[in-house]
Amino acid sequence: MSINPHEPAPPGEGPKPPLDEASLRESLKRCSPETFEAALAYQKSKDAGLLPGIILGIVERFLDPEVKPRLRAGDDNLRFVEDLGLDSLTMMEAIILVEEVVGMPINNDELRNLRTIGDLKIFIDCKARGLPPPPPPKHLPLELVADLLPQQPPFLFLKEAVLTPRGATGKYPISGDEAFLQGHFKDNPVFPASLLLEALGQLAVLYLLGGTDNHLTAPVDPGSIYFTGCEGVRCHRICRPGEVLSLSVKPKRLRLPLATFEGTVMVGGEKAALAEEITLTFAYRAEAEGSPAPAAAPKAAGGPAVPASTSAKPE
Repeated sequence: MSINPHEPAPPGEGPKPPLDEASLRESLKRCSPETFEAALAYQKSKDAGLLPGIILGIVERFLDPEVKPRLRAGDDNLRFVEDLGLDSLTMMEAIILVEEVVGMPINNDELRNLRTIGDLKIFIDCKARGLPPPPPPKHLPLELVADLLPQQPPFLFLKEAVLTPRGATGKYPISGDEAFLQGHFKDNPVFPASLLLEALGQLAVLYLLGGTDNHLTAPVDPGSIYFTGCEGVRCHRICRPGEVLSLSVKPKRLRLPLATFEGTVMVGGEKAALAEEITLTFAYRAEAEGSPAPAAAPKAAGGPAVPASTSAKPE
């Protein structure tokens, strides 16, 4: 029985032979010309720096027109199912096409861990460079977020989160039922800028408590984490009821007793707020037993807080 070397095989069945230019053009005929050019250049150079553009171009080919602007906004935290509307079969089609174009297999076990654009980019990049793939991210629903965090409703601004060694992402839909929106502002509800920073601080706390960072040598005590400072804060847009805050934090420096993060808030693919540095104090659980709260803590036990001055209306 003859086998077409360019016919896609089920994911994970083995290395794929490189496509010639005509076959590559046919495979990517419904993708943008930029995607084809990047794929053609990758076939010749194997430059891993070309992979993000190829991946985005292939994923875009399977999206509904109204969703494509979200992908083009460049948010790696976009989820294939919840944010981009891809069902499991369409996702499989996209993965098979990625395999075919870049010539590397993705087995079903690996596929289960690829839930966001960022997951897929990092995974393919590791494969291309011959590096072991990163450990699968921890996906935490609201129940697990609330179990880990000292903050609790109504002062909990995370509905779900994903933890990886590189950082954490989270979501908070602004319901409009938050009590503080009745007065912020009268007849004009706007989510306070100070609480955008609080939400980022809570996500940073969750990252420390989740234990995914290799620099953490023991479990962190939740009662030891306090906010100490925030630098380089910028607010770029107003956030209103009905919108979903997409939060992300990345560790910049982590050395006991200080952890410094960069944080970003996105809404609908637009940058809402940026904090260049959010710094927390923390202690390991064994060290914290029997120790008083740090004198520099600006609030009682319960986690990070932001200065009251940041609650001004964002520009």
